[in-house]
Amino acid sequence: MLHIVNGDTVAAKLKQGDVRGDILVWREIYSEGPVFPDPSEPAGRALRADYLENALRIPRQEYIEGCRSQEQRLSHFRDYDEIVLWFEHDLFDQTMLCYLLHWFSRQSPGRTTLNLLCIGSFPGVESFRGLGQLTVEQLKTLSGTWHPVGRRELELGRACWEAYASPDPRHLVRLLQGDVAALPFVREAFRFHLSRFPSLRNGLGIVETTTLEEVRRGLQQPLALFRQTGERLHWFGMGDIQYWHILEQMASGPHPLIRIEDAGDAMPGCADSAPSPEFRNARVVLTKAGRRVLDGEEDRVALNGIDCWLGGVRLQGKERIWRWDDAGETIVMPGADEV
Repeated sequence: MLHIVNGDTVAAKLKQGDVRGDILVWREIYSEGPVFPDPSEPAGRALRADYLENALRIPRQEYIEGCRSQEQRLSHFRDYDEIVLWFEHDLFDQTMLCYLLHWFSRQSPGRTTLNLLCIGSFPGVESFRGLGQLTVEQLKTLSGTWHPVGRRELELGRACWEAYASPDPRHLVRLLQGDVAALPFVREAFRFHLSRFPSLRNGLGIVETTTLEEVRRGLQQPLALFRQTGERLHWFGMGDIQYWHILEQMASGPHPLIRIEDAGDAMPGCADSAPSPEFRNARVVLTKAGRRVLDGEEDRVALNGIDCWLGGVRLQGKERIWRWDDAGETIVMPGADEV
């Protein structure tokens, strides 16, 4: 058996629980940075590697070599009788799951059976956030509860990945309006993704809005903000280095929305396993521009412009930007043709 899991914590606990078979940790953050229908395509991979190095401080060559290594292991999947995908409900995991289903949908399985274990809750765990928070004994109880992946799941996974990686986010909107019951968590996970787009009201995505609300309520330490924002937005599955990048972006531009006081010389990044004492004790302060944007009196994109990737969509500049219409639960852009 080959078990494909979403992180090193889960892998270590499965090993402690004497799981039968080999384990492959799929190390990717598809919920961050540019993604493309075929992530192994050289030009797209180079662009993604550059982005992740600049935004999250993940060393470029280390990232590329890691991708090649895990893809090489995956290509030998027919050496196994069974493969089990271990994932959970949030966007971080659903993007990985959909990519893998997309990949497997294009393979000839031979004698290999593909199985899926994907959960959004666990008995006795009141605030379930992911497989990694379960104990070794709790994970043991999940062994064998997976089910074979059928054609409907493969096709929906492929469609979700292609829509997520599309430069036109309306393809994803239309997909989510249809039947997605074969993968019960994709609707909420990818709807959350769409809510990360700049809102019609003030140009803020859901993560920035939630952060500014918490700062205005009096929460100022970065670690506390990360925990509280992550708790409120549990459909994201957001990592700390992703959040530090979001804070960094909010603190930059001609009209910063926040100030990060007494943070030391640099924000923590991938190379820093733990934030510095200075960063732990830093204070996040709402600026006048931040208050006005949060209240809908100014627009973040109009004030500071934007340059970021959300799935396959690059948002850049100040005009003709894809925006999230919360009331209509759709994506719009002035002047764009209908699809």
